[in-house]
Amino acid sequence: MYYTTLSSPLGELLLTADSSGALTSLSVPGQKGGRIIGDTDDGWVRDPARFAEAERQLAAYFAGELKEFELELKPEGTEFRRRVWDALDDVPYGATTTYGDVAARIGASRAAVRAVGGAVGANPLLIVRPCHRVIGADGSLTGYAGGLERKVELLTLEGSL
Repeated sequence: MYYTTLSSPLGELLLTADSSGALTSLSVPGQKGGRIIGDTDDGWVRDPARFAEAERQLAAYFAGELKEFELELKPEGTEFRRRVWDALDDVPYGATTTYGDVAARIGASRAAVRAVGGAVGANPLLIVRPCHRVIGADGSLTGYAGGLERKVELLTLEGSL
């Protein structure tokens, strides 16, 4: 497991990648279910150079200059979760969608909305896979694994609040 940490307006970000360089996770401090740096005996290797492009794109995003990430992503999850996470990529910068809309995009029934919510909440690639753009059907800012205050910051940055 390769990793680096980056300073950001949301706090220190933890990025991980596999041996191919594909991004496997992006976590924020205190994130529900987020990654935590293992000790070196667990095979964690700090390699900031491997993340140079991700760092460049994240800096541009936080500066309001980048609206769509172009990074190789390789999150681990069930087929259902990967379908939900892929659907998040279709939600444009500055827009929001609902859990029901995400369910419809992947061909899931209305009854699957709760499962979609679980998959959105388990997104291992915060920010680059824009789960912060998913809101409640009534327009409420429902949960965010990185904390609702960060969701508000991201939606404000993108101009959707």
